[in-house]
Amino acid sequence: MRSTFRVFCYIDRQKVRADGTTAVWCRLSIDGKRAVLTSGIYCRPEMWDPRRGEILSPRENNHLEAFRQRVVRTYEQMLEEQGVVSAAMLKERLVGVPTTLLATGEAELERLARRAERIGSTSTWRESRLMQGNLRRFLQSRGEEDLPLRDLTEAFGQAFKLYLKSSQQRSPSYVNRSLTWLNRLAYIAVDREILRCNPLEDLPYEKKIPPRHRAISREDLQRLLTHPQADPRLELIRRMFLFSCLTGLAYADMQSLYPHHIGQTAEGRSYIRKQRVKTRIEAFIPLHPIAEQILALYNRTDDTQPVFPLGPRDGIWHDIHQLGVIVGIRENLSYHQSRHSFGTLAISAGLSIESIAKMMGHANRATHRSPSRRSPRIWTA
Repeated sequence: MRSTFRVFCYIDRQKVRADGTTAVWCRLSIDGKRAVLTSGIYCRPEMWDPRRGEILSPRENNHLEAFRQRVVRTYEQMLEEQGVVSAAMLKERLVGVPTTLLATGEAELERLARRAERIGSTSTWRESRLMQGNLRRFLQSRGEEDLPLRDLTEAFGQAFKLYLKSSQQRSPSYVNRSLTWLNRLAYIAVDREILRCNPLEDLPYEKKIPPRHRAISREDLQRLLTHPQADPRLELIRRMFLFSCLTGLAYADMQSLYPHHIGQTAEGRSYIRKQRVKTRIEAFIPLHPIAEQILALYNRTDDTQPVFPLGPRDGIWHDIHQLGVIVGIRENLSYHQSRHSFGTLAISAGLSIESIAKMMGHANRATHRSPSRRSPRIWTA
């Protein structure tokens, strides 16, 4: 039985551009399923005839009619080629939506790159680009340049997982991140009605090794305290790491720390009261004397500027590793270790779990664990 196919053009009078025009939209309807796309044509609302679905200006209306004819021709061509056409498939052909696995991944990477620029963090984009590279190399190992999304199967997912585990000798966590990216692309295909369902839904993930949250040792903390850096950038990173060790503030919280977040009690003790960026939970942190000394070196008065002159988070990973090498820390140093070190220091100083949770801005006390090794008792002044 032949499908029911309709093309309906309309405008949204509530969305008018600065030049007084509004977009002409096209609604595709096939067997009761709909998809909407823009025609790329604009007109003034008063020039639109809603009864006939036409523009009163002959020139613009000729462009609209040509667009309608292209829609009909594309539909008939797809029907002849494939036998079955959905509204989403027709829209994809008209607007050029990718229908292969790697092309879909590249389009998603472009979207993530725009998002990264908007939010000032490239971590998700960098991770996704790495996972996309794994997919590309896997397809190349099979002698394929790309894979039509309609050919995506659970067997393909199993083979991809085996490739990462055996040929690439990747860890369970790495394999799972790669599978997450593959599933993401599959769900994009489902949203666009290229696939009816995600064929990878039942593909099991690898059992992960529980993460070990490491605090730095007493000796390593002492090295950082006693090794100021000649390089101004590394010295800033050293101070910020120490400040985080003594306050529990994550890098994003340090970036958004302003003078108004810093106050003093009636007894003259300085503290930070600030809503955490990640959890939106307020943290209240009495300041250690060393933390106060670090604060005194930076902006404490101009509330239009943050306290610390920090750049984007993604730019410090190499610097923090380099700092660890310079001061003689054997294991790779990561910035987030400072936050774990704060919790360990606070526990070793005898503070209650409730107090630590309040200072760190945690909603769940289960986040805190007892320290696995002895830590320096530098918390008390």
